[in-house]
Order: sequence, then C-alpha cells, then structure tokens
Amino acid sequence: MLKRMLVVAAALAVLVAPSAVQAQSQTDIVETAVAAGSFKTLAAALQAAGLVDTLKGKGPFTVFAPTDEAFAKIPKAALDALIADKAKLTKVLTYHVMAGEVMAADVMKLKEAKTVEGQMVKIGTSNGVMINNARVIKADVEASNGVIHVIDTVLMPQ
Repeated sequence: MLKRMLVVAAALAVLVAPSAVQAQSQTDIVETAVAAGSFKTLAAALQAAGLVDTLKGKGPFTVFAPTDEAFAKIPKAALDALIADKAKLTKVLTYHVMAGEVMAADVMKLKEAKTVEGQMVKIGTSNGVMINNARVIKADVEASNGVIHVIDTVLMPQ
C-alpha cells in the first residue's frame, strides 16, 4: 500500500512539475514582481522612469528588488522628490539591475558586481547575503527573462 502511494505521488509530481515550471517561466520580471503584491512602490517607480518595457524585454536580468517596506524607509518627501526626478529615479532603479541571470549560489561567490547603471555593488556573505547595506530576504525568484532577489533596503548609487 505504501509503495503504491509513493508511486502515485511520484507520478503526480512528474505530471504537475512541468506545468508549474512552464507557468512560472511565462511571467517576466515585472509581471512576477506585480503578482507578488509587495512591490507596488517599485512597480510605480519603474512606470515613472519608463523602465517597464525594458524589464519586460528579453533579458536576462538579475534584479535586486526592494519591497514596499524598503521604500517606506525613505522619508516621504525624499521618495516623492526621487519619483519626480526621472533621471535620478532611472539611475537608482538601474543600480538594482545586473545584466544576465545570476542565481543566489553565484551571487554568493562574488565580492562585487557591476550594475546596469554602471557602478559596482558590494556583496557580502558574513551576515546573510548583503548587497551594499541591503539584506537579501528572498532569493532566486525566477521569471521568464531573469531572476529576482528580494532586498529589504533601497540601494542608492554614489
């Protein structure tokens, strides 16, 4: 009986797994972030900067995505000013993106990485995975055109 249950469970896993992978791979980085529900501010910022189409593009991209709580750490007046300044906002948002798909296991092997914005981010692993002063709170959220690593602080370029 137990053996039969294991065989049935294995067969169901084989049948279900491909559709789950296929469904996940059909959503791009923007759609994946919006569906998560905790990136409303990031989505609005991407829209304001005109970067939605870019991150819906072929990629692959690696995005260090700050949560709504990360954006809430920025004083409201400063955040409003940032969103109103398209050039500065674009610089901040592209500082959260790397070209290529870099999974967590690979990120952890790096000391620094170049962002699409052009500057380097520091990567540390002594106290969890840190990107500059932001902690990675969820890694390897896969999308059809790359991967998202969720962070708890908005990264600010120099």
